[in-house]
Amino acid sequence: MSTLLSRRSLLAAAAALSLPASGALAQQNQVIRIGVTPGPHAEIVEQIKPIIAKKGYELKIFEFSDFVIPNQALDTGDLEANAFQHQPYLDNQVKDRGFKIASVATTVNFPMGIYSAKYKSWAEVPDGATVSIQNDPTNGGRALLLLQDKGVIKLKDGTGFKPTVLDITDNPKKLKIVEIEAGQTVRSLADVAAAAINTSYAVDAKLDPNSAILREAPKGPYTNLIAVRSVDKDKPWVQALVDSYRSPEIKAFVAERFKGSILPTW
Repeated sequence: MSTLLSRRSLLAAAAALSLPASGALAQQNQVIRIGVTPGPHAEIVEQIKPIIAKKGYELKIFEFSDFVIPNQALDTGDLEANAFQHQPYLDNQVKDRGFKIASVATTVNFPMGIYSAKYKSWAEVPDGATVSIQNDPTNGGRALLLLQDKGVIKLKDGTGFKPTVLDITDNPKKLKIVEIEAGQTVRSLADVAAAAINTSYAVDAKLDPNSAILREAPKGPYTNLIAVRSVDKDKPWVQALVDSYRSPEIKAFVAERFKGSILPTW
């Protein structure tokens, strides 16, 4: 079982569950509290429980409905770890918010897709259509890079991994690109021609990642990771968590459950 937490409910849930204000007590009890987003991340981490239990640790899973709170909760010590983000997003969070958290291992790769509820191929998308992308710099930039890679738009040189809509230099189809919160991109499918959707949200919404009308190549810096507080990086429980995640059992589960739509990195 995992617990779904939102921005408003984080502190209330922590109190109700008697979570300590820092990670010290949880570590003394050999409990590791890990934050994930709903869908594949939660499913995968659930499978780790019996593996890490053999190493003497109890894994408690908390689901979060956005991409910000898991890092806040980790930084404040309300979690020991999280597993939901890629390195560019973590780097951006650390830079913008001053979090003292760091990656300790890569996990799985979720190639991003452009999905449509109205069209079966990108060729069918009409000129002037509206396409929704994520409004955070790293995932929104990733969506724009995907569109550029597929020849849909062109971006300014030198924008790196975080281009914005202002960096578009060529838009032959005259697409209207709107930015919305990442967790709302699935819902936007009813209102737009197509939407860039993170695979974790797509799978959680029962979308088949292989049905995306455009799909990111499984390469680049967007591999997901396990993050912990920087002061905890060398603690024994961290290695136990990493080894349990990057185990043959989890690799087999990912292959069987996700049929190539999500790829292990080990």
